[in-house]
Amino acid sequence: MDLSKLSPAMIAQIASMVEDYIRSSQKKYAAQAEPLTDAQRSAMQPYFPAQVLESVRLCVMRGSRVPNPSIYSMAKLMGFRNLPDFSDMAAITFVDVIVSHQEFTDTLLFHELVHVMQYAQMGVKDFAVRYMSGFIQGGSYEEIPLEKNAYLLEQRFSENPGQTFSVDDEVRQWREAGKF
Repeated sequence: MDLSKLSPAMIAQIASMVEDYIRSSQKKYAAQAEPLTDAQRSAMQPYFPAQVLESVRLCVMRGSRVPNPSIYSMAKLMGFRNLPDFSDMAAITFVDVIVSHQEFTDTLLFHELVHVMQYAQMGVKDFAVRYMSGFIQGGSYEEIPLEKNAYLLEQRFSENPGQTFSVDDEVRQWREAGKF
């Protein structure tokens, strides 16, 4: 099936399932998650609003990995290919709960906090729709505009650690420019 030919109604239905998965995962992992440490908060403070840093929770998986969503089997039957394998990802963000398969570095935390900011500005429903649409249009995880935004800002953070900027403003500018 040519995924670019999916009807808007079908995309909305799939995005609704993705939204349900995000919300249920947020609840599931929140019980095991902890607030940022003082050192993490201090490192991220120049880039993110204080309320985001206060609300976010981190969960480092030890001895297990986040499984792929159950909707993957249906998506594969529909013709989806190149679906990202969740167990291979360094971390996954579910609204304000970040689940990691490894200890957090500042770079990994920064990338995932960009997603927290995206959720904060768009809401879960819009984030899910844009994530799905980006995957369908781009054909891979790497081509999803929400991921491109996070990777570009992560690179900027990594390459110039002393040069601060507002991730809130950067995400807003991408949103207003229609890049998502």
